[in-house]
Amino acid sequence: MLWHCEIKQRNWWTDDLNLVRICLQMLHVLAKCLTDAWCPHYFINNCNLIDNSFHVTNIASQLMSVDETWLSTWFLDNYVRKCSHFCPGYISQLFDDVSTHVQLQNAVSAVVAWRLNNSLLESCRAFEVAEMKIASRACQIATPRSCVSWINELARIDSRLCDYFTAVMFLMVASKSIRHGFNDELIDILATTVEHFIEPRRYSINFTSEVSLMQSTKLMKAVANNSHSTAQLIEIELSKAYLYRALRCKDSDSDSIYCLANVYLAVLYYTTGQYHTAMYHIVHWWRGYKITHSAVLMLYKEKFYRRLKMTPTLC
Repeated sequence: MLWHCEIKQRNWWTDDLNLVRICLQMLHVLAKCLTDAWCPHYFINNCNLIDNSFHVTNIASQLMSVDETWLSTWFLDNYVRKCSHFCPGYISQLFDDVSTHVQLQNAVSAVVAWRLNNSLLESCRAFEVAEMKIASRACQIATPRSCVSWINELARIDSRLCDYFTAVMFLMVASKSIRHGFNDELIDILATTVEHFIEPRRYSINFTSEVSLMQSTKLMKAVANNSHSTAQLIEIELSKAYLYRALRCKDSDSDSIYCLANVYLAVLYYTTGQYHTAMYHIVHWWRGYKITHSAVLMLYKEKFYRRLKMTPTLC
């Protein structure tokens, strides 16, 4: 199959689309390989898949004896008839007598028409089942890591299921926030559902101010590239939550973390029109800035006076 895909041009597969003809020619090519006792491996060079231990002569003669009539009958019995069993009785009964081309065509056309008419209904039923499972199972085991897994798997099936999963997670976070408050785990779950990748180290229970500050920065970059929307407001609030987490961490005493977190919070609150809160964080940033620079100036003064005392007096 793989060798034939390279040898044959695209139009050989598509111009005269006949499954029986294509399969028959490939079976005859396989028979020739068996007769010549040479079938090269597709991935490994200089590797022959056939040796004298196989009864290649008998197999090759059997393959060469296959014709379109026999192969068509085989496909009909092993595939088409089995598919008709899923159809209503009045359609499956059409295959009781397909002795002519017209009868076979009418029977197959009836199967195809029934399948097309019911595909939309089956899709709706499948979506209903998927939505029930998402609503029941996803909420029970909702963690940042499980959310990443759910989103990746649902995206492979249908992107609309990802939207439904996002809505379910938003409702779950809102419900738990009302009862238990907006804790760190809910922050991470919400950040995951708005399609922001959570690094593996974020799953640790030992959060650091630096990690929280980095996540907030990622969210602010996403906000800067988006237009004003509900999603942007969610990202802004998440960014605020990560900044407050950074300030709550034990290592938030670092002057740089303290100053940056307050500056970012001031900008975010200004963006959302909360000017008094923005001024509050500007004041805290300025106090931290002054303390930091005062300490630096004192350190330089001490070094200057030490050097001055060590310098010999000039006559």
